[in-house]
Formats: sequence, structure tokens, C-alpha cells
Amino acid sequence: MNPLVHKTLVVQLSAEGTERCPVLAHLSYDADDPFAVTAVFGHDGHVLAQWRLDREMLQDGLTRPVGIGDVRLRPVATGPWRELRIEFLGDFRPDGSRHHAVVSAWAPAIAAFLRETRELVPPGREQVRVDAFLAEILSRAE
Repeated sequence: MNPLVHKTLVVQLSAEGTERCPVLAHLSYDADDPFAVTAVFGHDGHVLAQWRLDREMLQDGLTRPVGIGDVRLRPVATGPWRELRIEFLGDFRPDGSRHHAVVSAWAPAIAAFLRETRELVPPGREQVRVDAFLAEILSRAE
């Protein structure tokens, strides 16, 4: 079985003062890092941003608002259209406000991706190989 799940989606990005712009979102899940989903956002062959997201938080964001830190998610419904709204908060500006961007993704596509990750590693069955991780870190220190 392949220990990776990958899906590329077209999502809508909006930042301060801009209209929605389509960008690619490359979502990947690695069974060796079972709690995280990596999201790489790109446009015209350039990486705009890369974030590591909590898999459970993504799942919860499909049904209710979650997040209190730099990443916040919530479902948005417009008629039959269902989106997952992901708000990313960035660095502080001199005036105390923060840079931010919003990604709107088609919720059924996110749900399908998460189903594949759960087939690979069901919730509650995640394992972190702490001994191997520590051995790798310690070998680098030598």
C-alpha cells in the first residue's frame, strides 16, 4: 500500500484588497507523519505558500468553525455550494494588524481527500515513531 495520499485542487485565494484568484492547492498526507496534511499553494509554477495543517482540524472545519491561532477554518454554504474557508494569519504589520489571506476550497473535494487519508491511517491509529525520530536527530548532532 502506498503510504502517501496526494490531491491537487483548484482553490480560490483572496488577500487584502483583492478579488478571488484561482490557484492550485497540492494536498499531501504521509502515513509517517500521521497527524499532518501539507498544503502547498502555487500559481504559474511558483510556490506562494506552504502550510502544515492538522488533519483532525481540517475534518472538523468541514462542519464547524475551528482554530484560534494562525489558521482558522469554517464551513460556508451558498445554496447547494459547500466550501471550506481557510484563513491564514501572517506576520504583524507596523500598525499592529496582521497580513492575512483566505483560501476557499470545494468542501466535497477536501472531504474526499480526508477519506483517503483515513483509509490509510484511521483516526486513533496514528503512531509516531519517537525512538526513530530521536535517533535521527541525535545522529545529526554528531
